[in-house]
Amino acid sequence: MSMNTSDLPVVTGEDMLARLAQVLESRKPQHGGDPQTSYVARLFHKGPDAFLKKIGEEATEVVMAAKDMQHGGAAQSLVNEVADLWFHSMVALSYYGLTPADVIAEMARREGQSGLEEKALRKVKEREQQRGS
Repeated sequence: MSMNTSDLPVVTGEDMLARLAQVLESRKPQHGGDPQTSYVARLFHKGPDAFLKKIGEEATEVVMAAKDMQHGGAAQSLVNEVADLWFHSMVALSYYGLTPADVIAEMARREGQSGLEEKALRKVKEREQQRGS
């Protein structure tokens, strides 16, 4: 009997990110993550320099894949590289005790706000902080 895709449960992006966050949490040393058998546990074991380096590499690969698309490159390459970037960014979030929900909440806070206005407001706040120090 074949399964129709409409029979599958609907999984939202937020659900997927939450599930991945749980897996990442389970790979932390304090939860038994073994650097010998888990790539994520190895990143946690090596510390921030390891996963921050990967974030930099993946960000560069996203840029290169996007540039390649301007010249006929495959869209799937860009999707793959963004997935790698998001994954390693989630490792960083997890390491510092944050979750995708924290990022989603920030995105929701910014929704409907002009990016130019938001950036200008940040600059004003930064100047105020500098004066106060």
